[in-house]
Amino acid sequence: MAQDFTRYKARLTGTSAATLFTANSNDTIVGISVANVTAGSVNASVFINDGTNDFYLIKDAPIPSGSALQVLDGGAKVVVQSGDILKVVSNTASSLDTWISTVDAIS
Repeated sequence: MAQDFTRYKARLTGTSAATLFTANSNDTIVGISVANVTAGSVNASVFINDGTNDFYLIKDAPIPSGSALQVLDGGAKVVVQSGDILKVVSNTASSLDTWISTVDAIS
């Protein structure tokens, strides 16, 4: 089986958690970048819901105006399994652009 690279994106996410993707039947490795597109500082949270509980990768992390946060810095990896849902939310309306890079179907 060949590797499958995919990207997911969300524009102007705010105070309602946005679902970026739901993992398919393959386990998936993710990379996440969250950018503040407002004139002021915002707090961002990124979490995975396993169908029952939310598990935070970051919670209420401050992002200055015009800056971005690499959620999994330093080569850290997170494996998202089938049915897991990756979400992002901010404390400010229409404030975040999010980019998720994934690889699955690794052989």
